[in-house]
Amino acid sequence: MVRVKDITALMERWVPRDLALEKDNVGLQVGSPEARVRRVLVGLDPTEALVREASRRRSDLIITHHPLLFTPLRNLNTSTAQGRLLAALIRSGRTLYSAHTNLDFAPGGTSFALGELLGLREMRFLAQQTRTYRKVVTFVPADAADAVAGAMATAGGGAIGNYDTCSFRTRGTGTFRGNAASSPSVGKRGRIEHVEEIRLEMLVDQRNLPAVLDAMRRAHPYEEVAYDVYPLENIHPGTGMGVIGTLRMPLSRAAFLRHVRKRVHAGPLRYTRGRAARIRTVAVCGGAGRRLLQEAIASGADAFVTADVHYHDYQDAAGKIVLIDAGHFETELPVVNAVVRYLRIMLAQSRMDVDVIPATTRTSAMMTL
Repeated sequence: MVRVKDITALMERWVPRDLALEKDNVGLQVGSPEARVRRVLVGLDPTEALVREASRRRSDLIITHHPLLFTPLRNLNTSTAQGRLLAALIRSGRTLYSAHTNLDFAPGGTSFALGELLGLREMRFLAQQTRTYRKVVTFVPADAADAVAGAMATAGGGAIGNYDTCSFRTRGTGTFRGNAASSPSVGKRGRIEHVEEIRLEMLVDQRNLPAVLDAMRRAHPYEEVAYDVYPLENIHPGTGMGVIGTLRMPLSRAAFLRHVRKRVHAGPLRYTRGRAARIRTVAVCGGAGRRLLQEAIASGADAFVTADVHYHDYQDAAGKIVLIDAGHFETELPVVNAVVRYLRIMLAQSRMDVDVIPATTRTSAMMTL
């Protein structure tokens, strides 16, 4: 029997929840991780129409890009759209799971799906993602350093890209004197002790910090553990925002605009002319990517395709880049098929008999003439 937790574990191999922005709410939204799953419906937005489609198509689990719950729920008011949707999910017994900014920041995620749809080649991240890291430093007797480092690594410390159990160690001398209430593991109370120690340093993601510190304290032989925690702002390897790539053949500006509109099934496009008459290098960001405009200009891209562009953004882009607003729904929708394709492959490899289907419900509320 395949359960919700089995499907979400497969998702989080690709898009771990700790890739998401700290204020984002990703993962299980409604339902039980133990619920049985026979069919998964993948859509962009959690709406009542999507829940009706899940019921009609007998889907036990709904996976959406946008979460239903962004802030703590204070009440379940069924006169609101959110309340009606929550009630409908609970009544139907269906489970809702969301992968939002973790799907945006992951390799092969939202912007990669848009770039693939537009035919971009040699895609790479437009901007690397910074993450909140901490450096944890502790001082441990030399013969206990491996045990303490191992415990910290098991709890999530010392992971850098494709490597784990990463640490740096320097030798020194530690001094201390225990009072009458102490029980020192080295030396005697009331006497100043000099002990050869290792200064053990390890990089830790902020989200893993409590678990790593707890593991360090448990493994450390000292009654009182001395340690430092330093804030860092490191670039996170292998993740980022937006994508830049190249078209197989350059297109005129008019031809590229027609290409974008056709491929993403957009309504009328809003754009600025930019500097290039022909488009070859293209930056994209699915959804609201206006904050990456300066990175797109600095990258040398001829065009930047995104959504939710503001009035002054067009002025900033004028004469520099062809800035195109192709719609939030339209630029994020390609990731639905990317999720479906990924899950089908992983489920087949895991010999799990679960059907995965893309939603047909159009959840964008905007209309165009």
